[in-house]
Amino acid sequence: MVAQIRNPIEWAWDHLKQTGHAMEETAHTVEGAWESRDAVAPMVRRIHAADIGDALAKGVKDFGACRTDVIFLCLIYPVAGLVISRMAADYGMVALVFPLISGFALVGPLFGLGLYEMSRRREMGIGTGWADAFAVVRAPAIGAIVVLGALLFGLFCLWLFTANLIYIVTLGPDSPVSATAFARDALTTPAGWTMIVVGCGVGFLFALVALVIGVVSFPLLLDRNVGVGTAVATSVRVVLTNPGPMAMWGLIIAGSLVIGAIPLLVGLAIVLPVLGHATWHLYRKVVS
Repeated sequence: MVAQIRNPIEWAWDHLKQTGHAMEETAHTVEGAWESRDAVAPMVRRIHAADIGDALAKGVKDFGACRTDVIFLCLIYPVAGLVISRMAADYGMVALVFPLISGFALVGPLFGLGLYEMSRRREMGIGTGWADAFAVVRAPAIGAIVVLGALLFGLFCLWLFTANLIYIVTLGPDSPVSATAFARDALTTPAGWTMIVVGCGVGFLFALVALVIGVVSFPLLLDRNVGVGTAVATSVRVVLTNPGPMAMWGLIIAGSLVIGAIPLLVGLAIVLPVLGHATWHLYRKVVS
């Protein structure tokens, strides 16, 4: 049998058809996305701080193996962040620039799906490239992934609404005339410090909710054919079973995102793939 070498148009057309079929299946499965279809409920293990460190080390190793691919894939996040920040400033929404950037942590688990898939494929000994990240659209639980992603996006929108409300109550209702004026009001007035303290406190609560419901939900949905309810319940059990290590993991995520965001968000192109790969390995450690 002679192997036929397909041209790029044929290759792209075949993948486009596969994606179309996957999206059609998604539309049919969203309605039943809350139901679990696996016969065995996931078992949760107890882990320790050393396991967090090992997951991070494996995440760095995956990043090293797929460095070019994941940097290419993740450059979209700092670029999008800079574009959104610029647009917010141009439209008089300077006060929402920080909530927009910090709120990325709320939807981060969703955008890490492609990285989880790349780590999963490496774990199976399958060659990976940046295009393989899009294989998640053919996951058995894609309907549940879409529903859970919509829930996290709704949480992100609620955070932006709350952050804007805090600004209006403390420094508003008028929009700041410039970024410099906003920074001066925020850092040199009692109302500004009230906004900072209250905003950070409320933001912490939003981040805590996102961590509890999303720490292993998306890797679980990618790995098994379960529903949203099962995925979220498993994630909650992971946090309740391992409060110390999960608190440590949350602090690592927050600190890494801050470090990655400082140099004009460019550092996120390295921080995000490492955290994404590490999340997959953390899932493997904590879910039997």
